[in-house]
Amino acid sequence: MRVLFAGSPEIALPALRRISATQIVAGVLTNPESVSGRGLAPTATPVARCATELGIPVLSFERLGPESRAAVAALQPDILVSFAYGRIFGPKFLALFPRGGLNVHPSLLPRHRGASPILQAILSRDGETGVSVQALAPELDSGDLYGVVRLPLEGRETTESLSATAALAGAELLDRVLAEIEAGKARPQAQVGEPSFCGHLTKEDGLLDWSLPALDIDARIRAFWPWPVAYSYLRGTRLNVLEARAYTGEVWPEGSWPGEGRAAPGTVLGLDKARGLMVQTGDGLIALGRLQLQAKKALPYREFANGVRDLAGAVLGTAVHEEPGKSQ
Repeated sequence: MRVLFAGSPEIALPALRRISATQIVAGVLTNPESVSGRGLAPTATPVARCATELGIPVLSFERLGPESRAAVAALQPDILVSFAYGRIFGPKFLALFPRGGLNVHPSLLPRHRGASPILQAILSRDGETGVSVQALAPELDSGDLYGVVRLPLEGRETTESLSATAALAGAELLDRVLAEIEAGKARPQAQVGEPSFCGHLTKEDGLLDWSLPALDIDARIRAFWPWPVAYSYLRGTRLNVLEARAYTGEVWPEGSWPGEGRAAPGTVLGLDKARGLMVQTGDGLIALGRLQLQAKKALPYREFANGVRDLAGAVLGTAVHEEPGKSQ
């Protein structure tokens, strides 16, 4: 079959490479170049760069209007495959494909419909997630399922690591579904269950709330890596928290800390040389393993503690300076 592949980020690359070896990828539809870096140089999407390496024509449009439809029609595609393209396809656009359209979605649909399913699976502390290949439908992520692969979660995944796993699983599943469609053996099934939804993130969503349980904070730190990055503030300076591990049912040490009374959430209790920089949460302790002060390089917890004075008793929180024993 002649496939038009629509996608932009790195998660779509294994799928593009896989189906380019088994199908005719007539063209790639991707987002326009964006400016990045200190020089604000125009940068093509990862999918555009991969397509160029593979010798596949690249199309990019600010909007999917008459111009884009004419360019796509000239490629004479049979089917549309979308993987993290990030835009809605209208009925006029979908009508260009005799065999319809597919979307690769990294969740067990109908759970986590929307823009950030991998991150949401980690935030929700799901025991498993997966990848679904669905028919493109007018309602968000509601199409019939052509195939599903399940992925067990160990509880230490980050969005970065789980994206890599889902990318490979999605590539294999998509290749199998396309072969079944081409052979006339595909049997799509309606989604079953109550849908849940997830939306877009902003940089500000990474701000940590230390009053949450340690397990929830740990999940946020893992979910927000590599973007938007979990962060807090130490004496008014932004502090990125890149790695951590939760410890429930523990106090520091033996029910006390280097201060008076019960430590407030966000209080740095001290350094555990084997586990990390220990911080009080709303329920349990969390060991911060890798940290980065604003404009500084990321450091393992021991090196970080060596470079910051009077950490024990400091309270992590908002950008406003906080006195030890108080939190906002």
